[in-house]
Amino acid sequence: MKEKEKKIVLIGAGIMSATLGVLLKKVMPRAKLVIYERLDRVGAESSDAWNNAGTGHSAFCELNYTAFREDGSVDLTKALRIAERFEISKQFWAYFKERGHLPTKQAFINDIPHMSFVWGEENVRFLKSRYFAMIDYPIFDDMEYSEDPEHIGLWVPLMMEGRSSNAQPLAATRMDIGTDVNFGVLTRGMIAYLETCDNIEVNLGCEIQDITKLQSGGWEVVYEVLGSGEHEVETCDYIFIGAGGGAIPLLELSGIPEGQGYGGFPVSGQFLKCNNPEVISRHRAKVYGKAAVGSPPMSVPHLDTRILDGQRSLLFGPYAGFSTKFLKNGSYLDLPLSIEMHNVWPMLSAGIHNISLTKYLISQVIQSPRDRFEMLQAYYPNADIEDWQLITAGQRVQIIKRDKKEGGLLKFGTEIVCAEDGTLSALLGASPGASSSVSIMIDVLAQMFGDRIASEEWQNSLRELIPSWGQSLITNGVLVKKIRDRTTRILKLDD
Repeated sequence: MKEKEKKIVLIGAGIMSATLGVLLKKVMPRAKLVIYERLDRVGAESSDAWNNAGTGHSAFCELNYTAFREDGSVDLTKALRIAERFEISKQFWAYFKERGHLPTKQAFINDIPHMSFVWGEENVRFLKSRYFAMIDYPIFDDMEYSEDPEHIGLWVPLMMEGRSSNAQPLAATRMDIGTDVNFGVLTRGMIAYLETCDNIEVNLGCEIQDITKLQSGGWEVVYEVLGSGEHEVETCDYIFIGAGGGAIPLLELSGIPEGQGYGGFPVSGQFLKCNNPEVISRHRAKVYGKAAVGSPPMSVPHLDTRILDGQRSLLFGPYAGFSTKFLKNGSYLDLPLSIEMHNVWPMLSAGIHNISLTKYLISQVIQSPRDRFEMLQAYYPNADIEDWQLITAGQRVQIIKRDKKEGGLLKFGTEIVCAEDGTLSALLGASPGASSSVSIMIDVLAQMFGDRIASEEWQNSLRELIPSWGQSLITNGVLVKKIRDRTTRILKLDD
Protein backbone atom coordinates (compact mmCIF):
# COMPACT_ATOMS: atom_id res chain seq x y z
CA MET A 1 0.00 0.00 0.00
CA LYS A 2 1.44 3.37 -1.00
CA GLU A 3 1.89 5.97 1.68
CA LYS A 4 -0.56 8.37 0.05
CA GLU A 5 -3.30 5.76 0.50
CA LYS A 6 -2.77 5.40 4.26
CA LYS A 7 -5.74 6.62 6.29
CA ILE A 8 -5.28 7.22 10.01
CA VAL A 9 -8.17 7.93 12.38
CA LEU A 10 -7.43 9.95 15.52
CA ILE A 11 -10.14 9.75 18.19
CA GLY A 12 -10.29 12.80 20.43
CA ALA A 13 -9.30 16.37 19.56
CA GLY A 14 -7.11 17.10 22.57
CA ILE A 15 -3.40 17.81 22.99
CA MET A 16 -2.41 14.20 22.23
CA SER A 17 -4.24 13.80 18.92
CA ALA A 18 -3.20 17.32 17.90
CA THR A 19 0.46 16.52 18.60
CA LEU A 20 0.33 13.14 16.87
CA GLY A 21 -1.41 14.71 13.88
CA VAL A 22 1.32 17.31 13.48
CA LEU A 23 4.03 14.64 13.80
CA LEU A 24 2.31 12.43 11.22
CA LYS A 25 2.02 15.25 8.70
CA LYS A 26 5.76 15.79 9.07
CA VAL A 27 6.88 12.18 8.66
CA MET A 28 4.00 10.95 6.46
CA PRO A 29 2.90 14.05 4.51
CA ARG A 30 0.72 12.13 2.04
CA ALA A 31 -1.25 10.18 4.63
CA LYS A 32 -4.91 11.12 5.20
CA LEU A 33 -5.81 12.01 8.79
CA VAL A 34 -9.38 12.00 10.10
CA ILE A 35 -10.02 13.39 13.60
CA TYR A 36 -13.23 12.65 15.51
CA GLU A 37 -14.31 14.61 18.61
CA ARG A 38 -17.57 14.09 20.49
CA LEU A 39 -17.73 17.70 21.74
CA ASP A 40 -18.42 20.72 19.55
CA ARG A 41 -15.07 22.34 20.33
CA VAL A 42 -11.43 21.32 20.04
CA GLY A 43 -9.42 20.91 23.26
CA ALA A 44 -12.46 21.29 25.50
CA GLU A 45 -11.94 18.36 27.87
CA SER A 46 -8.71 17.51 29.73
CA SER A 47 -6.71 19.88 27.49
CA ASP A 48 -8.84 22.89 28.38
CA ALA A 49 -6.98 25.49 30.43
CA TRP A 50 -9.46 25.37 33.32
CA ASN A 51 -9.43 21.58 33.43
CA ASN A 52 -5.70 21.18 34.18
CA ALA A 53 -3.08 22.93 36.27
CA GLY A 54 -1.24 24.23 33.20
CA THR A 55 2.10 23.58 34.88
CA GLY A 56 4.82 22.90 32.36
CA HIS A 57 5.75 19.72 34.21
CA SER A 58 9.53 19.71 34.28
CA ALA A 59 10.01 18.19 37.77
CA PHE A 60 11.29 21.49 39.15
CA CYS A 61 8.63 21.65 41.86
CA GLU A 62 6.65 18.40 41.84
CA LEU A 63 7.89 16.48 44.87
CA ASN A 64 5.99 13.32 43.91
CA TYR A 65 8.47 12.80 41.05
CA THR A 66 11.27 12.17 43.56
CA ALA A 67 11.49 9.92 46.59
CA PHE A 68 13.93 8.68 49.20
CA ARG A 69 15.50 5.29 48.49
CA GLU A 70 16.02 2.81 51.33
CA ASP A 71 19.67 3.89 51.58
CA GLY A 72 18.64 7.52 52.16
CA SER A 73 19.57 8.79 48.68
CA VAL A 74 17.05 10.54 46.45
CA ASP A 75 15.74 8.75 43.37
CA LEU A 76 15.72 11.24 40.47
CA THR A 77 14.96 8.74 37.69
CA LYS A 78 11.43 9.97 37.02
CA ALA A 79 12.28 13.65 37.54
CA LEU A 80 15.14 13.54 35.04
CA ARG A 81 13.01 11.83 32.41
CA ILE A 82 10.13 14.31 32.82
CA ALA A 83 12.46 17.33 32.78
CA GLU A 84 14.04 16.19 29.52
CA ARG A 85 10.66 15.42 27.97
CA PHE A 86 9.37 18.91 28.68
CA GLU A 87 12.43 20.40 27.00
CA ILE A 88 11.59 18.24 23.97
CA SER A 89 8.02 19.57 23.98
CA LYS A 90 9.23 23.17 24.07
CA GLN A 91 11.52 22.57 21.09
CA PHE A 92 8.62 21.10 19.12
CA TRP A 93 6.35 24.05 19.94
CA ALA A 94 9.12 26.52 19.12
CA TYR A 95 9.61 24.95 15.68
CA PHE A 96 5.99 25.51 14.72
CA LYS A 97 5.74 28.88 16.46
CA GLU A 98 8.78 30.14 14.53
CA ARG A 99 7.10 29.16 11.26
CA GLY A 100 3.85 30.92 12.08
CA HIS A 101 1.84 27.75 12.61
CA LEU A 102 0.92 28.44 16.25
CA PRO A 103 -0.99 31.37 17.78
CA THR A 104 0.85 34.61 18.48
CA LYS A 105 -2.02 36.89 19.50
CA GLN A 106 -3.14 34.64 22.37
CA ALA A 107 -0.39 33.41 24.69
CA PHE A 108 -0.06 29.66 25.20
CA ILE A 109 3.10 29.71 27.35
CA ASN A 110 4.35 32.17 29.96
CA ASP A 111 7.30 32.28 32.35
CA ILE A 112 6.23 31.54 35.93
CA PRO A 113 8.74 30.48 38.63
CA HIS A 114 8.30 26.92 39.92
CA MET A 115 8.75 26.39 43.66
CA SER A 116 8.57 23.60 46.22
CA PHE A 117 7.61 24.55 49.78
CA VAL A 118 7.69 22.31 52.85
CA TRP A 119 7.69 22.52 56.65
CA GLY A 120 8.70 20.13 59.42
CA GLU A 121 12.13 18.63 60.07
CA GLU A 122 11.63 15.48 58.00
CA ASN A 123 10.27 17.34 54.99
CA VAL A 124 13.02 19.96 55.15
CA ARG A 125 15.62 17.19 55.23
CA PHE A 126 13.99 15.61 52.18
CA LEU A 127 13.84 18.87 50.21
CA LYS A 128 17.47 19.69 51.03
CA SER A 129 18.64 16.22 49.95
CA ARG A 130 16.55 16.54 46.78
CA TYR A 131 18.08 19.93 45.99
CA PHE A 132 21.69 18.76 46.33
CA ALA A 133 20.96 15.65 44.26
CA MET A 134 19.31 17.69 41.50
CA ILE A 135 21.92 20.40 41.06
CA ASP A 136 24.46 17.75 40.09
CA TYR A 137 22.63 17.67 36.74
CA PRO A 138 22.86 20.59 34.29
CA ILE A 139 19.15 20.36 33.55
CA PHE A 140 18.50 21.44 37.18
CA ASP A 141 21.57 23.52 37.96
CA ASP A 142 19.70 26.86 38.08
CA MET A 143 17.72 25.75 41.11
CA GLU A 144 17.88 27.87 44.29
CA TYR A 145 17.35 26.64 47.86
CA SER A 146 16.59 28.48 51.09
CA GLU A 147 15.59 27.80 54.68
CA ASP A 148 15.56 31.52 55.54
CA PRO A 149 11.97 32.77 56.09
CA GLU A 150 12.93 36.31 55.09
CA HIS A 151 14.49 35.15 51.84
CA ILE A 152 11.54 32.89 51.04
CA GLY A 153 9.31 35.88 51.81
CA LEU A 154 10.94 37.76 48.93
CA TRP A 155 9.90 34.93 46.60
CA VAL A 156 6.35 34.42 47.91
CA PRO A 157 5.29 37.20 50.32
CA LEU A 158 1.68 35.98 50.63
CA MET A 159 2.84 32.63 51.91
CA MET A 160 5.11 34.03 54.60
CA GLU A 161 3.02 36.90 55.97
CA GLY A 162 1.29 35.85 59.18
CA ARG A 163 3.45 32.73 59.52
CA SER A 164 5.39 32.24 62.75
CA SER A 165 9.04 31.74 61.80
CA ASN A 166 9.70 29.99 65.13
CA ALA A 167 6.88 27.47 64.83
CA GLN A 168 8.76 24.87 62.80
CA PRO A 169 11.55 24.71 60.23
CA LEU A 170 10.63 25.31 56.62
CA ALA A 171 12.38 25.33 53.25
CA ALA A 172 11.77 26.14 49.60
CA THR A 173 13.37 25.65 46.22
CA ARG A 174 12.87 27.90 43.21
CA MET A 175 13.43 27.66 39.45
CA ASP A 176 12.92 30.92 37.59
CA ILE A 177 12.59 29.17 34.23
CA GLY A 178 9.33 27.42 35.11
CA THR A 179 6.33 27.89 32.83
CA ASP A 180 2.55 28.10 32.76
CA VAL A 181 1.01 26.53 29.65
CA ASN A 182 -2.46 27.04 28.21
CA PHE A 183 -2.88 23.64 26.62
CA GLY A 184 -6.31 24.56 25.28
CA VAL A 185 -4.92 27.41 23.16
CA LEU A 186 -1.98 25.23 22.10
CA THR A 187 -4.28 22.37 21.08
CA ARG A 188 -6.59 24.63 19.09
CA GLY A 189 -3.57 26.22 17.40
CA MET A 190 -2.20 22.87 16.27
CA ILE A 191 -5.59 21.64 15.04
CA ALA A 192 -6.08 24.93 13.15
CA TYR A 193 -2.70 24.37 11.49
CA LEU A 194 -3.65 20.82 10.53
CA GLU A 195 -6.85 22.07 8.92
CA THR A 196 -4.72 24.15 6.51
CA CYS A 197 -2.94 20.98 5.35
CA ASP A 198 -4.08 18.65 2.58
CA ASN A 199 -5.86 15.38 3.43
CA ILE A 200 -7.08 16.44 6.87
CA GLU A 201 -10.63 16.14 8.21
CA VAL A 202 -11.76 17.35 11.63
CA ASN A 203 -15.22 16.13 12.61
CA LEU A 204 -16.75 17.64 15.75
CA GLY A 205 -19.90 16.40 17.46
CA CYS A 206 -19.19 12.80 16.46
CA GLU A 207 -19.26 9.99 19.03
CA ILE A 208 -17.61 6.63 18.31
CA GLN A 209 -20.06 3.74 18.70
CA ASP A 210 -18.01 0.76 17.52
CA ILE A 211 -14.51 -0.22 16.38
CA THR A 212 -14.09 -3.44 14.41
CA LYS A 213 -11.02 -5.17 12.98
CA LEU A 214 -11.52 -6.09 9.30
CA GLN A 215 -10.28 -9.29 7.71
CA SER A 216 -8.32 -7.13 5.28
CA GLY A 217 -6.21 -5.91 8.20
CA GLY A 218 -7.75 -2.45 8.42
CA TRP A 219 -10.41 -1.08 10.76
CA GLU A 220 -14.05 -0.04 10.58
CA VAL A 221 -15.22 2.81 12.80
CA VAL A 222 -18.92 3.47 13.39
CA TYR A 223 -19.79 6.91 14.74
CA GLU A 224 -22.94 8.88 15.51
CA VAL A 225 -23.35 12.45 14.38
CA LEU A 226 -24.72 13.82 17.65
CA GLY A 227 -28.01 15.66 17.40
CA SER A 228 -28.95 14.04 14.11
CA GLY A 229 -29.30 10.40 15.14
CA GLU A 230 -27.37 9.45 12.01
CA HIS A 231 -24.70 6.76 12.05
CA GLU A 232 -21.78 6.78 9.63
CA VAL A 233 -19.02 4.28 8.87
CA GLU A 234 -15.34 5.06 8.30
CA THR A 235 -12.70 2.55 7.22
CA CYS A 236 -9.03 3.18 7.86
CA ASP A 237 -5.61 1.58 8.16
CA TYR A 238 -4.62 2.86 11.61
CA ILE A 239 -6.40 4.16 14.71
CA PHE A 240 -5.09 6.21 17.61
CA ILE A 241 -7.34 6.55 20.66
CA GLY A 242 -6.44 9.76 22.47
CA ALA A 243 -9.72 10.43 24.23
CA GLY A 244 -8.50 11.01 27.79
CA GLY A 245 -10.58 9.07 30.30
CA GLY A 246 -12.83 7.98 27.43
CA ALA A 247 -10.00 5.86 26.00
CA ILE A 248 -10.74 2.84 28.21
CA PRO A 249 -14.26 2.05 26.88
CA LEU A 250 -13.04 2.72 23.33
CA LEU A 251 -10.14 0.32 23.85
CA GLU A 252 -12.66 -2.29 25.00
CA LEU A 253 -14.69 -1.71 21.82
CA SER A 254 -11.62 -2.52 19.70
CA GLY A 255 -11.36 -6.01 21.18
CA ILE A 256 -7.57 -6.20 20.92
CA PRO A 257 -6.08 -8.77 23.35
CA GLU A 258 -3.54 -6.21 24.59
CA GLY A 259 -6.42 -4.18 26.06
CA GLN A 260 -7.62 -7.03 28.28
CA GLY A 261 -7.27 -6.53 32.02
CA TYR A 262 -7.32 -2.72 31.95
CA GLY A 263 -9.75 -0.72 34.03
CA GLY A 264 -9.99 2.83 35.23
CA PHE A 265 -10.67 4.67 38.47
CA PRO A 266 -12.01 8.22 37.95
CA VAL A 267 -10.96 11.10 40.20
CA SER A 268 -12.42 14.57 39.82
CA GLY A 269 -10.76 17.78 40.95
CA GLN A 270 -11.83 21.10 42.46
CA PHE A 271 -9.91 24.31 43.12
CA LEU A 272 -10.36 27.43 45.18
CA LYS A 273 -10.16 30.39 42.80
CA CYS A 274 -9.22 33.81 44.12
CA ASN A 275 -11.49 36.71 43.15
CA ASN A 276 -9.47 39.52 44.78
CA PRO A 277 -7.25 41.29 42.19
CA GLU A 278 -4.95 42.71 44.87
CA VAL A 279 -4.19 39.25 46.26
CA ILE A 280 -3.70 37.82 42.77
CA SER A 281 -1.18 40.56 41.91
CA ARG A 282 0.98 39.77 44.95
CA HIS A 283 1.71 36.14 44.09
CA ARG A 284 3.62 35.09 41.01
CA ALA A 285 4.72 31.46 41.26
CA LYS A 286 3.56 27.87 41.07
CA VAL A 287 4.26 26.57 44.57
CA TYR A 288 3.88 22.83 45.14
CA GLY A 289 3.86 21.11 48.51
CA LYS A 290 3.78 17.47 49.62
CA ALA A 291 0.80 15.26 48.82
CA ALA A 292 -1.32 13.78 51.59
CA VAL A 293 -0.69 10.13 52.39
CA GLY A 294 -2.69 7.93 50.03
CA SER A 295 -3.55 10.70 47.60
CA PRO A 296 -2.98 10.36 43.84
CA PRO A 297 -0.09 12.35 42.31
CA MET A 298 -2.46 14.81 40.66
CA SER A 299 -3.67 15.83 44.13
CA VAL A 300 -0.40 17.47 45.20
CA PRO A 301 -1.46 20.81 46.79
CA HIS A 302 -0.28 23.95 45.04
CA LEU A 303 -0.83 27.70 45.20
CA ASP A 304 -0.81 28.33 41.52
CA THR A 305 -0.48 31.42 39.34
CA ARG A 306 -2.24 30.93 35.99
CA ILE A 307 -2.19 33.28 33.02
CA LEU A 308 -5.22 32.63 30.84
CA ASP A 309 -6.31 34.81 27.93
CA GLY A 310 -3.88 37.48 29.10
CA GLN A 311 -5.36 37.60 32.62
CA ARG A 312 -3.56 36.44 35.76
CA SER A 313 -5.48 34.10 38.07
CA LEU A 314 -4.66 32.44 41.38
CA LEU A 315 -5.83 28.94 42.27
CA PHE A 316 -5.31 26.63 45.22
CA GLY A 317 -5.95 22.92 45.29
CA PRO A 318 -6.74 20.46 44.03
CA TYR A 319 -9.38 18.96 46.25
CA ALA A 320 -10.14 15.45 45.08
CA GLY A 321 -13.67 14.31 44.47
CA PHE A 322 -15.34 11.22 43.15
CA SER A 323 -17.59 10.84 40.15
CA THR A 324 -18.34 7.77 38.07
CA LYS A 325 -17.80 9.86 34.92
CA PHE A 326 -14.65 9.18 32.88
CA LEU A 327 -14.84 12.66 31.33
CA LYS A 328 -16.05 15.97 32.70
CA ASN A 329 -18.64 15.95 29.93
CA GLY A 330 -19.18 12.21 30.24
CA SER A 331 -21.89 9.95 31.65
CA TYR A 332 -22.39 8.72 35.20
CA LEU A 333 -22.62 5.25 33.65
CA ASP A 334 -19.00 5.40 32.39
CA LEU A 335 -17.50 3.51 35.33
CA PRO A 336 -20.14 0.77 35.74
CA LEU A 337 -20.31 0.16 31.99
CA SER A 338 -16.52 -0.20 31.82
CA ILE A 339 -16.51 -3.16 34.22
CA GLU A 340 -16.33 -6.46 32.34
CA MET A 341 -15.17 -9.99 33.09
CA HIS A 342 -11.60 -9.26 31.97
CA ASN A 343 -11.06 -6.37 34.40
CA VAL A 344 -13.38 -6.97 37.36
CA TRP A 345 -10.74 -8.88 39.38
CA PRO A 346 -7.90 -6.40 38.64
CA MET A 347 -10.19 -3.56 39.74
CA LEU A 348 -11.24 -5.32 42.95
CA SER A 349 -7.63 -6.26 43.74
CA ALA A 350 -6.43 -2.72 43.13
CA GLY A 351 -9.12 -1.46 45.49
CA ILE A 352 -8.03 -3.85 48.21
CA HIS A 353 -4.38 -2.80 47.83
CA ASN A 354 -5.21 0.93 47.88
CA ILE A 355 -7.36 1.32 50.97
CA SER A 356 -5.46 4.50 51.86
CA LEU A 357 -6.54 6.08 48.56
CA THR A 358 -10.16 5.14 49.25
CA LYS A 359 -9.97 6.71 52.71
CA TYR A 360 -8.37 9.82 51.25
CA LEU A 361 -11.11 10.23 48.63
CA ILE A 362 -13.85 9.75 51.21
CA SER A 363 -12.28 12.38 53.45
CA GLN A 364 -12.04 14.77 50.50
CA VAL A 365 -15.65 14.23 49.42
CA ILE A 366 -17.12 14.83 52.88
CA GLN A 367 -14.93 17.78 53.86
CA SER A 368 -16.64 21.09 54.62
CA PRO A 369 -15.86 24.51 53.10
CA ARG A 370 -14.06 25.33 56.38
CA ASP A 371 -11.86 22.22 55.97
CA ARG A 372 -10.88 23.32 52.45
CA PHE A 373 -10.12 26.81 53.67
CA GLU A 374 -7.90 25.54 56.50
CA MET A 375 -5.84 23.64 53.92
CA LEU A 376 -5.40 26.90 51.98
CA GLN A 377 -4.31 28.69 55.17
CA ALA A 378 -1.46 26.21 55.60
CA TYR A 379 0.01 27.79 52.44
CA TYR A 380 -1.45 31.32 52.72
CA PRO A 381 -1.96 32.08 56.46
CA ASN A 382 -3.69 35.46 56.00
CA ALA A 383 -6.20 34.23 53.42
CA ASP A 384 -9.73 35.66 53.66
CA ILE A 385 -12.45 33.12 52.92
CA GLU A 386 -14.50 35.82 51.16
CA ASP A 387 -11.79 36.12 48.48
CA TRP A 388 -12.16 32.53 47.27
CA GLN A 389 -14.76 30.48 45.42
CA LEU A 390 -14.85 26.75 44.67
CA ILE A 391 -14.66 25.72 41.00
CA THR A 392 -14.75 22.31 39.37
CA ALA A 393 -11.76 21.36 37.26
CA GLY A 394 -11.15 18.33 35.06
CA GLN A 395 -11.77 14.63 35.41
CA ARG A 396 -8.88 12.14 35.38
CA VAL A 397 -8.91 8.36 35.17
CA GLN A 398 -6.15 6.44 36.91
CA ILE A 399 -5.13 3.18 35.20
CA ILE A 400 -5.86 -0.18 36.79
CA LYS A 401 -3.80 -2.92 35.18
CA ARG A 402 -3.90 -6.70 35.52
CA ASP A 403 -0.92 -8.07 37.45
CA LYS A 404 -0.04 -11.75 37.90
CA LYS A 405 1.28 -11.29 41.42
CA GLU A 406 -1.06 -8.67 42.87
CA GLY A 407 -4.15 -9.32 40.75
CA GLY A 408 -4.44 -5.67 39.84
CA LEU A 409 -2.30 -2.56 40.23
CA LEU A 410 -3.29 1.09 40.31
CA LYS A 411 -0.88 2.86 37.96
CA PHE A 412 -0.08 6.56 38.04
CA GLY A 413 1.12 8.32 34.91
CA THR A 414 0.43 7.41 31.29
CA GLU A 415 0.61 4.13 29.40
CA ILE A 416 0.44 3.22 25.71
CA VAL A 417 -1.51 0.12 24.76
CA CYS A 418 -0.79 -1.04 21.21
CA ALA A 419 -2.11 -3.90 19.07
CA GLU A 420 0.49 -6.51 18.11
CA ASP A 421 0.38 -5.46 14.44
CA GLY A 422 0.74 -1.78 15.34
CA THR A 423 -2.48 -0.72 13.61
CA LEU A 424 -4.23 0.52 16.78
CA SER A 425 -2.92 2.24 19.86
CA ALA A 426 -4.52 3.93 22.85
CA LEU A 427 -3.16 6.28 25.48
CA LEU A 428 -4.36 5.71 29.03
CA GLY A 429 -3.70 7.62 32.23
CA ALA A 430 -3.13 11.18 33.35
CA SER A 431 -0.27 13.33 34.69
CA PRO A 432 2.12 14.54 33.37
CA GLY A 433 0.67 13.74 29.95
CA ALA A 434 0.20 17.15 28.31
CA SER A 435 3.67 18.43 29.18
CA SER A 436 5.25 15.23 27.87
CA SER A 437 2.88 14.97 24.90
CA VAL A 438 5.58 15.21 22.20
CA SER A 439 7.73 12.42 23.64
CA ILE A 440 4.67 10.27 24.33
CA MET A 441 3.42 10.66 20.77
CA ILE A 442 6.86 9.81 19.39
CA ASP A 443 6.62 6.64 21.51
CA VAL A 444 3.25 5.98 19.85
CA LEU A 445 4.87 6.40 16.42
CA ALA A 446 7.59 3.93 17.43
CA GLN A 447 5.03 1.32 18.45
CA MET A 448 2.76 1.81 15.44
CA PHE A 449 5.48 2.32 12.81
CA GLY A 450 8.46 0.55 14.36
CA ASP A 451 9.82 -0.49 10.97
CA ARG A 452 10.04 3.13 9.81
CA ILE A 453 10.87 5.36 12.77
CA ALA A 454 14.52 4.27 12.72
CA SER A 455 14.86 5.19 9.03
CA GLU A 456 17.17 8.05 8.11
CA GLU A 457 14.25 9.99 6.62
CA TRP A 458 12.17 9.89 9.80
CA GLN A 459 15.17 10.54 12.07
CA ASN A 460 16.09 13.61 10.00
CA SER A 461 12.52 14.87 10.30
CA LEU A 462 12.58 14.42 14.07
CA ARG A 463 15.91 16.25 14.32
CA GLU A 464 14.41 19.14 12.33
CA LEU A 465 11.49 19.34 14.76
CA ILE A 466 13.60 18.70 17.88
CA PRO A 467 17.22 19.89 17.50
CA SER A 468 18.38 17.89 20.53
CA TRP A 469 16.90 14.64 19.16
CA GLY A 470 19.20 11.69 19.79
CA GLN A 471 21.24 13.57 22.43
CA SER A 472 20.89 13.69 26.20
CA LEU A 473 19.74 16.93 27.79
CA ILE A 474 20.21 15.52 31.26
CA THR A 475 24.00 15.73 31.52
CA ASN A 476 25.11 17.93 28.60
CA GLY A 477 25.19 21.42 30.11
CA VAL A 478 26.29 23.16 26.92
CA LEU A 479 23.45 21.58 24.95
CA VAL A 480 20.86 22.37 27.64
CA LYS A 481 21.83 26.05 27.65
CA LYS A 482 21.85 26.26 23.85
CA ILE A 483 18.43 24.63 23.54
CA ARG A 484 16.86 26.65 26.35
CA ASP A 485 18.18 29.94 24.99
CA ARG A 486 16.66 29.18 21.60
CA THR A 487 13.25 27.98 22.80
CA THR A 488 12.96 30.85 25.29
CA ARG A 489 13.74 33.41 22.59
CA ILE A 490 11.05 32.00 20.30
CA LEU A 491 8.36 31.21 22.84
CA LYS A 492 8.74 34.50 24.72
CA LEU A 493 7.15 36.20 21.71
CA ASP A 494 3.92 35.63 23.63
CA ASP A 495 4.90 37.95 26.50
